Amino acid sequence: MGRPLIGVSTYLEPGVRWGVWELDATLLPAGYPRLVQRAGGLAALLPPDDPAHAAQAVARVDGLVVAGGPDVEPARYGAERSPRTGPPAPERDAWELALIEAALASGTPLLGICRGMQLLNVALGGTLVQHLDGHLKDVGVFGQHDVTPVPGTRYAGAVPETTTVPAYHHQAVERLGEGLLASAHTTDGTVEAIELPRPAWALGVQWHPEMGDDPRVMRALVEAAS
Repeated sequence: MGRPLIGVSTYLEPGVRWGVWELDATLLPAGYPRLVQRAGGLAALLPPDDPAHAAQAVARVDGLVVAGGPDVEPARYGAERSPRTGPPAPERDAWELALIEAALASGTPLLGICRGMQLLNVALGGTLVQHLDGHLKDVGVFGQHDVTPVPGTRYAGAVPETTTVPAYHHQAVERLGEGLLASAHTTDGTVEAIELPRPAWALGVQWHPEMGDDPRVMRALVEAAS
């Protein structure tokens, strides 16, 4: 069989400059498609679109990655905006939530990374902590911390030992969404991975595997999509 096609959601950014051009752009850090490729998949970028088209997009891929990015709009989980929550990205929120719902409805394997994990939680009725300290080193600088799996979970099946991961976030899961399990934590108790129990294949990780050297989380998605 050929390599599975893994769709990855992207940013929509105004006024991006390259060469002589300054234009609106859909873009994604290269670490995401490179990690998909290292894990044995083919990467397809999914720019924000009309949420009504999400099911058609998901039907054409074998697996889905919802990438990291800006903070989720607090109104999506019934909260007032904190002064420390970043600017909203309504197009991405609407599109990626629709992608997640389509993947869950169709049984398409799904991996949420950082914001993607938070959106998975919100899609299933969970809430977020709008600010916590100690999970990013500095503005624009990835930090590191240890993540320990919960035995018996899907995440533990892919990564059975405590690992040091690259992280850059200031929000986290507060109340778990319906049916979700916490499958990894860091030393301060923050939930670092969530998943749906079998037979569904839906996993979220709070850190950024695309910024590290460990392909096992992405490889687990690619294998599920094969």
